Amino acid sequence: MKLVDGRTEIQDLDSFLNEIGQISEETESTIQLFDADYVAGEQHLRRAAELAGRAVDRGTTIAREPAVELLLYAAGRRQINRALEMGVSEGSMAVVGVVDGGDEAAGVVAVEELLGSTDPVEWGDRETLTTFFDIGDPEVGVVDGDIESIVLERVALLAVEQ
Repeated sequence: MKLVDGRTEIQDLDSFLNEIGQISEETESTIQLFDADYVAGEQHLRRAAELAGRAVDRGTTIAREPAVELLLYAAGRRQINRALEMGVSEGSMAVVGVVDGGDEAAGVVAVEELLGSTDPVEWGDRETLTTFFDIGDPEVGVVDGDIESIVLERVALLAVEQ
């Protein structure tokens, strides 16, 4: 699994997603892009990719597409429409992408070209994460402010719910 981050300007979401789909098909990679504000850290996406891959291997997926399965695990949710909130949308945004399997190196290069800017971006807006993952102050206090630990727990719980 490889990660790529940067900034992009999405004029037409459907067209942008079609381009991601083409890159995925050409490289035989699972590719999913996230709004960087919703990504708690590298381990968040690594764990989501691991669990989504395991579900695919075991035939216990929630979604038909591996990229959507990855999105569901990253969001810690079974409902696609709720998980989509952490995906990309139209406008200018910081993005974190996962390229998993297939020709990952070619996938990363193609995603970087599509993004336009691969300058490092900030991941994980605290307010966005606590709201999206429904994390309260008592939970944050227990883990000494380590939001990513709580998010990793939410991701792991999706596998338990199956």
